[in-house]
Amino acid sequence: MMKNIKYILSVAACAMIVCSCSNDDDFSDSIFDTSIEAVDEKSTTGPFDQWLYDNFVVPYNTEIQYKFNMTGAKMDYLLAPADYEKSQMLARFIKYLFYDVYVKHAGDDFMKRYAPRIIHFIGSAAYSPTTGTEELGYASAGVKITLIKVNEMKMWTPTTPYTAADMDKLNEYQFHTMHHEFSHILHQTKSYPVTFGQINPAEYDGRKWQERDSVKSHSLGFITQYGSSANYEDFVETLSCTITNNDCRWMYTIIDACANGGVKDGDKERIYELIDSLEIEGLDDPAKPWNNFKIRKETAVNKETGDETERFVPDFHETDAKRQNATNGSDYTLTYVDEASFTSFRDYLDNWVTIDNNAEACGMNAIMKKLDIATEWYTEKWGLYLFKLRREVRERQAKINEYVQNEVEIFELK
Repeated sequence: MMKNIKYILSVAACAMIVCSCSNDDDFSDSIFDTSIEAVDEKSTTGPFDQWLYDNFVVPYNTEIQYKFNMTGAKMDYLLAPADYEKSQMLARFIKYLFYDVYVKHAGDDFMKRYAPRIIHFIGSAAYSPTTGTEELGYASAGVKITLIKVNEMKMWTPTTPYTAADMDKLNEYQFHTMHHEFSHILHQTKSYPVTFGQINPAEYDGRKWQERDSVKSHSLGFITQYGSSANYEDFVETLSCTITNNDCRWMYTIIDACANGGVKDGDKERIYELIDSLEIEGLDDPAKPWNNFKIRKETAVNKETGDETERFVPDFHETDAKRQNATNGSDYTLTYVDEASFTSFRDYLDNWVTIDNNAEACGMNAIMKKLDIATEWYTEKWGLYLFKLRREVRERQAKINEYVQNEVEIFELK
C-alpha cells in the first residue's frame, strides 16, 4: 500500500511540474551530463558491455545485470556471482532463443513494449529459507527477471558441442523461468478468463503445494507442483511448460495424469491430438522411455494418524514419490500390479486407463481444459500461437551448435 501511495504522489508531483512550465522555457539542454558514454570502452568488460548495449539496451530498453548486484538479490539467500564467460553465453541464448522468437511471431514493437526491463544473473542455486524449496528464478513487479544457476551452464567447444540434454537443462534452469515470468507480464496487461481458475479451484494450495509430488500434482490437473499453488501461477506454468518441456516430460505428465482417476469419454482421442500438437513422435518406438514402464500400486500409511491411502505410481516417478512420502511423515510400501507393465503408451492409454465421467474433473481432463483456455487467450489477446512458439524454440535449439559456432563471440577480460 505504501508503494501505491508513493507512486501516486510522485505522479502528482510530476504533473505539477509540467503544468508550471511556460511556453518560454528552454528545453534545449539536458539536465544530465550527456558527455558520459553509455559504455566505458576502457573497462575490462567493455566489448561485452557494448554488445549488450547494442542488442538489449538500444532496441528493447533492457539491461542485462551480469555483475553481481547485491541490492538486487534476495538478501536472505546465500548467493554467488555469475561467471563472466557463461554470462555471455546465456545473454546470447536469451537473444536467440527468447527475444528473436517473440519478435518473429509478434513483432519488434511487441518486445519493445512488453519485454522485461532488467534481467539479473545469479551464478549459484537459490533455496528458500522458509520452505526449503529451490527457486529456479523470480521476478519483481513485471520489470525484472532473476535467473539462477548460471554457473552450471555448459560452455561450448568444438569437441564438446551442446546436446539435447544440455538444452533440457537450459530450459529447466533458465528458459522455463523466462517464459513463466514473461507470461505474468502479459496476463497482468490483458487478463485471462476467470474460467481458467474455476476448473479445479478446490485443489489450489498456496501453503502446502511443495508437499505434492509429481504424481499427485498431475493427478489433480496441474502440469507442475508450483502451478498448484495459485491459479495465476497455474496459468503461466501451462504456457511456459508448453513451450519448454521436452517430449519425455510431457509424456510422463500425461501418463501420471491418467493413472489415478482415469479420463472422460472422448479424452483419449483428445490426448492423441495434444501429442500431435506438441509434435511428439515415437509412440511406436520401443526405445522411448514412455513406451517401457510399469505402474505400481502404492500404499502410504500416515505415521501420526494411521490413515491409509492408495494410488498408482508410474515407476519413473517412484523415487519422487518415496521422497515426498518420507517428507510428509508416511511409511511407504509398494506392491506391483501384475497387469500394469507396458511396452507401449498406446496399450496403456487405450486398454488400461479407465473411463470416469463423474462431474469432478479428472487430472488429464483438467489439464486439457486449461490448455484450451490458455492457447485461445494467447491467440485472441496477442496474436500468438502457443504450439508454433514451441516449434520455433525447438527448431532453434536443434541448430544451437551451428548458431554458437557461427554467431557467438566470447570476449576475454582485458
